[in-house]
Amino acid sequence: MSEGRVLSRKSDEGVTIAAVTGAATTLTGSQMAAAPGSEIHGQRGQAGKARPGTGVRGRSIALSMLPWGAGVVFLALWQLRLFHWIFSLESYQLPVPSAIAASIQENANMLFRYAMYSGTEMLGGFLLGSLLGALAAAGASFFPTSGRAAVTVLSALNAVPIVALAPIMNNWFGDGIWSRIAVVTVITMAAMAVSLFKGLTSIQPQYSDLLSGLAASRMQFFWKLRLPHALPSLFAGLKINMSTSIIGAIVGEFFIASQGLGYLLSDQIRLANMPLAWSCIVIAAALGIVLYEAVVLAEKRLIPWNRARTEP
Repeated sequence: MSEGRVLSRKSDEGVTIAAVTGAATTLTGSQMAAAPGSEIHGQRGQAGKARPGTGVRGRSIALSMLPWGAGVVFLALWQLRLFHWIFSLESYQLPVPSAIAASIQENANMLFRYAMYSGTEMLGGFLLGSLLGALAAAGASFFPTSGRAAVTVLSALNAVPIVALAPIMNNWFGDGIWSRIAVVTVITMAAMAVSLFKGLTSIQPQYSDLLSGLAASRMQFFWKLRLPHALPSLFAGLKINMSTSIIGAIVGEFFIASQGLGYLLSDQIRLANMPLAWSCIVIAAALGIVLYEAVVLAEKRLIPWNRARTEP
């Protein structure tokens, strides 16, 4: 056998697939299994046997499909009116999925236009709130003692109910799109500040001692150590904010708005047009899921080491 890393041979007893690391000499099928000084990973006469990782991969695929299967079962039970029977509901109170789908198809253009309006409010507030929260956390990390107190005070914004915040923002910024962007900005700023500040200040002492021994400046500490270490916390804050920003945008439209999914939802509930009202809920949920998955995808691309560390 010539020198190489991977060799495939056939013997008279069957097919032998061997992986050889290092130099090897010409061997028979039986000698290959017992050859000293070489690492041989293979099995004789078992070419048709599945590789060890096949079963694990199959279970992983089955587990990943489990939520989809549960969702299909849930929709089927809903369509069969099981929940109507359990909770004594009429069809006008809880439309079946087929009625909601028909309403989405009939009002596709209007729903798309309103979804873009709500999406603009959502993304605008999400980006602005996340940026302000990140700047607050970064500034606080340079003065950890007083900064921790400042971040704690900032986190109190999360205690303000959206239903109380929305009228105030409408009073400040009028009935235009900026009032809903302001609502989303306020409810997302605190979550980012708290999450990122924790990541920036949770540094293992040996790393700090190493940079201190190299006489690193505060800015070098921040860019070389604190910020890379805090990237998982940064994306954790972004994922939280993406989930909550759709709530802020929709609830903000309940009060004063002339467009958006929240406005359409409240209007159609008053008119008892429940299929279209539920269509707004479905579109808002789909919008939130798509944008959340976009953040998850960005996290996987930008910090793949965190995915390898956290996923089983």
